[in-house]
Amino acid sequence: MGLAAVILTFNEEQHLARCMASVREVASEIVVVDCFSTDATLAIAYANGARVIQREWTNHATQFNWALTQLGSDQDWILRIDADEYLTPELIAEIKGRLPSLASEIDGVYLSRRMTFQGKLIRHGGVFPVRILRLFRNGRGECENRWMDEHIKVAGVTVNFESELIDDNLNSLTWWVNKHNNYASREAVEMLNLEYHFKLHDSVASLRDGSQAGAKRWIKEVVYSRLPSGFRAFVYFFYRYVIRLGFLDGQAGTAFHFLQGFWYRYLVDAKLAEVKRYMREHKVDVVTAIDRVLNINLR
Repeated sequence: MGLAAVILTFNEEQHLARCMASVREVASEIVVVDCFSTDATLAIAYANGARVIQREWTNHATQFNWALTQLGSDQDWILRIDADEYLTPELIAEIKGRLPSLASEIDGVYLSRRMTFQGKLIRHGGVFPVRILRLFRNGRGECENRWMDEHIKVAGVTVNFESELIDDNLNSLTWWVNKHNNYASREAVEMLNLEYHFKLHDSVASLRDGSQAGAKRWIKEVVYSRLPSGFRAFVYFFYRYVIRLGFLDGQAGTAFHFLQGFWYRYLVDAKLAEVKRYMREHKVDVVTAIDRVLNINLR
């Protein structure tokens, strides 16, 4: 059984060796798809036996789907993993033990993903562990064509593995804030598309397939998106921090739930309002406004 691990990188020298050390236990090939890093990322990748290919960045979905076209047919399974993630020993053992014996009709495998923030593992708030499809048969899966919160989708049957992979980013809080500012712009594009329909709506949203990702996306697109702008950010934070006991995650958890559950979501709404105001004041279409306000070219 061949398994290719695909890792997208840009300046990931802090994380890449750790990630590769964990996936080496299960992968017959590690493919690093780099966006012209300027740090030691490439040296680390080569030193750890990766096949390195480079391509300019558009968004995560485009980069990953292009990477799939660069893989050979000799690999039976594909593992998508971010450079700042790693497989736990329990997940490594589960992949080794269960993956080779899966029936041929199984197209994908959902894994449990948990996150750390400021060095603390987040356990409360109803957000982790989250079920995500990260293992799939070669040729049977692809990434949603989205600017933000993209998931792998497959047409066939899926199964759940119980063990976890960990997202443990070692960068500073300043880096995290800057990253989420960029994320907010990309998510604003997706929210605007729900209203203006200027691009293909590619979504795993569903209450029928039984997946956590499909249900959460459905709630986000059908329920959350229709709540009053700004107020919905507070509602979401209150749900996570109070109802789902996010306060039990301590000081680091409080910062995480506030920043990721309220500040980030409020920032998305503020950017939505900014784009719409620009459209009114300058009498331009939504795609032009997105380009000028959010600096995202959709043409």
